[in-house]
Amino acid sequence: MRPLQKLLEAAADSSTPLAAAHLHAHLLRSGRLYTEHHLAANVLESYPHGLARPLFDEIPDPTPRLANALLRAHLRARQWRAALLLAPRLRVRPDGFTFPLLLRACAMLPSRAHGRAVHALAVRSCAASDDAFVAAAIVQMYAKCGDMVGSIKAYGKFKNPDIVLRTSVVTGYEQNGQAAEALEFFASDVVGLGVVPSPVTLVSVMSAAAQLGDVRNGQACHAFVLRNGLEFKLALANAVLGFYVKIHAVQEARRIFARMAERDVVTWSCMIKGYVQSGRTQEALRVYKEMVEAGVKPNSVTLVSVLQACAIAVDVEEGKRIHHTSAKIGCELEMGVATALVDMYMKCSCHEEAMLLFARMPKKDVVCWAAAISGLAQNGLYDESLQVFKCMLLEGHAPDAVIMVKVLAGCSESGVIRQAICLHGYLLSGGFCSNMFVAAALVDLYSRCGNLDSAIKVFESATEKDVVLWSSMIVGYGIHGLGREALALYQRMIASSVKPNSVTFVSLLSACSHSGLIHEGKQIFDSMTKVYGVMPNPEHQSAMVDLLGRAGELQEATRVIREMDGKPVAHTWCALLAACRAHNNTEMSEVVANHLLRLDPDHVGYYNLLTNIYAFDQKWDSVTETRNMVKGRGLNKVPGYSAIEVNNAVHKFFAGDRSHKDWEKICPLLLELSRTLKGEHCPFHIDTDVAIGDLDLL
Repeated sequence: MRPLQKLLEAAADSSTPLAAAHLHAHLLRSGRLYTEHHLAANVLESYPHGLARPLFDEIPDPTPRLANALLRAHLRARQWRAALLLAPRLRVRPDGFTFPLLLRACAMLPSRAHGRAVHALAVRSCAASDDAFVAAAIVQMYAKCGDMVGSIKAYGKFKNPDIVLRTSVVTGYEQNGQAAEALEFFASDVVGLGVVPSPVTLVSVMSAAAQLGDVRNGQACHAFVLRNGLEFKLALANAVLGFYVKIHAVQEARRIFARMAERDVVTWSCMIKGYVQSGRTQEALRVYKEMVEAGVKPNSVTLVSVLQACAIAVDVEEGKRIHHTSAKIGCELEMGVATALVDMYMKCSCHEEAMLLFARMPKKDVVCWAAAISGLAQNGLYDESLQVFKCMLLEGHAPDAVIMVKVLAGCSESGVIRQAICLHGYLLSGGFCSNMFVAAALVDLYSRCGNLDSAIKVFESATEKDVVLWSSMIVGYGIHGLGREALALYQRMIASSVKPNSVTFVSLLSACSHSGLIHEGKQIFDSMTKVYGVMPNPEHQSAMVDLLGRAGELQEATRVIREMDGKPVAHTWCALLAACRAHNNTEMSEVVANHLLRLDPDHVGYYNLLTNIYAFDQKWDSVTETRNMVKGRGLNKVPGYSAIEVNNAVHKFFAGDRSHKDWEKICPLLLELSRTLKGEHCPFHIDTDVAIGDLDLL
C-alpha cells in the first residue's frame, strides 16, 4: 500500500471529528472524495450529523456504504427521527446494513408505526426472511416498542433462526417484564432444540430468573456457566452476581465477587447494592472505599446505592463526601442521585441542606417530591411538608398513592381536622380512596384528629379491607381508649379470614394497655406466637411491659424483659421506668434507669423521668445529682407543647411559656379547671408533686 493510502487509512481509523476533517481535506486535494468511498464513509461517520449531511449531498453517486455512514452519524448523535426522515432521500437502494440502522432508530424513539413501515420495506426486498442480521433487528425493534406479539410473529417468519435471533426473543421478553415467558422460550426454543446458548443469551436468562426470584433456574444457569468456563465473561459474571443480589443471597454474591478476576463499575455497584439491601451498610461503605482505591470511577447508580447506605446508617459526613463526588463527576442534579441526596440529608436530620438541593433540581419526579414531603414530616416540620405538597400541585405534578399516604401521615401529626377534611375531598376527586393504603392512612388521620366517627365511616365504606386497614382502625379505637371496641373489631377481622400481622398485635396490645384490659392483653400476647406464628419483637414487648406496668404488675413486666430473645431496647426499659414512676417504686426505678441510660445516655427525657421519681420521694440529693449529669453532658430538654385548632388557626402552648396573646384570659380558666379536677366528684386528679417537678427541676 502506498504511503498516502496508509496515512488516509490511519486517519479514517481514528474516528474523531478533527481527524475526519484532515482526511476530508486530503481527499479533496487528491481528488479521491468521489472515488474512495470507504474513506469518505469514515469522514461521514465521524463528522457531526450537521456536517455529514451536506458532504453526503455533494457526492453525485453515493453507495449504500456512504448512506449507512450518514445514518450512523445521526444515530450516534441520537437524532432518531432525523435518521428516519433521511431514508427516502438517501438515493440508494437499502442493503442488509441499512435496515438494522433504520430499525434501531424506530426502536429508540420508540415508534412501532415507523418500525412496521421499515419492516414492510425489508419484506419486499426479501431481507427480512433471508438475512439473519435484519431479522434480529426486526425482532428487537418490536420488543423495544413493547410489542412481543409482533416480535414473535417476525421470529416465526424466519426459516433458520440462529442463536442471535433466539437471544433477541429471550431478551425482548426479559426487558418487557415477561420473565416467565423468557424462561419458557429459552427452555423450548433454545435448550429444547439442542441450540448452544451464547453468553449474551445467558445474561438475559439470569436477569429473567432474578426478576422472578427463581432460585432453581438461576442456580441451574449458574452451573451451566461454570461447567462451560464462561465465568470469565464480565457481562455474564455481572449478571450472575446481580441474580444472587436480587434473591438476597448476599454471602454467595460476596463469594462470586471475591473470585472475579476482572471487575468494572457494574460489578462494584452490584455488590454495594447487595449489602445495602441486606441492611449491612458498613460493609457497603467499605466496598465503596475499596472501589475508589482500585481506581474505578463510580457512576450515578453506584452513588445512589452508597447514599442509601449513608441514609440508613445516618452517616451524614460520608454522605457529604459522596455529595462532593457527585458534583465533581457531574451527576449531582441527575434525578436519581439528587433524590437520593435529598433522602439522605432528611434521614440525617439535615433538612435545610436537603431543601437547598431540592430547590436547585431542574426536574423533579414524584419520587423526588415524595422524598421531600416525607423527609420534612420525619423531621417534625409538618406544616412545611404540606407546603411542599401544595407547591407540587401548583407545578402541575400529579401525586401518586405513595405521596398521598405520606401527606396524610404528616397531617395526622399536626391534628388539624379542617386540613384532614380538605385532603379527604382531594382523595375523593382523585379516585385515591379505593387504594387500601390510602384508606388506612385516612382512617389514622381522622382518628388522630379526634374524629373517630369519620374514621369509622371511611373504614366501613372500603369495599376491600386488608390487614393494614384493619390494623389502622384498631389503632383508632385504641388511642380513643375504646379497648373493647378494638378487640371486637379484631374478632371481626379474624372472622373475615384476614390474618393479623406484627403491626396488628402492636395495635391490639396498645389498645388493651390504654383501656386496662390486662387479661385480654395477655391472651393476645400468647396467641400471637402460638396461633399465628408471629414472633415478638421489641415493639410487642414494650407494649406488653407498658400493659403490665400500668396494672402495677412490675415483677411480671420485668420477667417479660428478661425473657426477650434479643437485648431489650431503650423504649422497653422506658415503659417500665414510667410504670415505676406511676406506682412510686423508687427502688426498682433506679435499677431500670441504670439499664436505660446505658442504652441511650443522651436522651434528656429519661433523666427528666428519673428526676420526677426522686422528687416524689423527696430525694433532693439524687435530684441534684441527676440535674448535674444532664448539665455535664450538655443536654437540653426539648420543650413540650400542646396544640389546638381554633377558627382555622393552630395555637401552640409550650411548657412554661406565657407569651400567648390571650394568656390573661386563659390563666383564670386553667385555675378554675384545676379546682374542678381536684373536686371530690371528678374522676380525674392532678398529681401536683409530679407537675411541679416537670416544670421546675430541669
